[in-house]
Amino acid sequence: MELEVVETPAGALYVDRANGERGEKAPFFHVYADEAGETRWGYFCGNCETVNNAMDSMGRIECNECGNIRKPEEWDAAHE
Repeated sequence: MELEVVETPAGALYVDRANGERGEKAPFFHVYADEAGETRWGYFCGNCETVNNAMDSMGRIECNECGNIRKPEEWDAAHE
């Protein structure tokens, strides 16, 4: 796995642009805390290139910078 180093306020993180989750504007790529890709850290927004995003308990990811969003895989009206 080849990881790209990105500098963030949290320090250096490692983005795997080969793996990610589909977003409305662009994919959310997996981010790791270590070069080996063993410790998952979160997601990197492919639209605005930031790690400033949030995930809720249903698996929805939303970028706090550009509003890119990944809807939950399973949606139930009872959760709203």
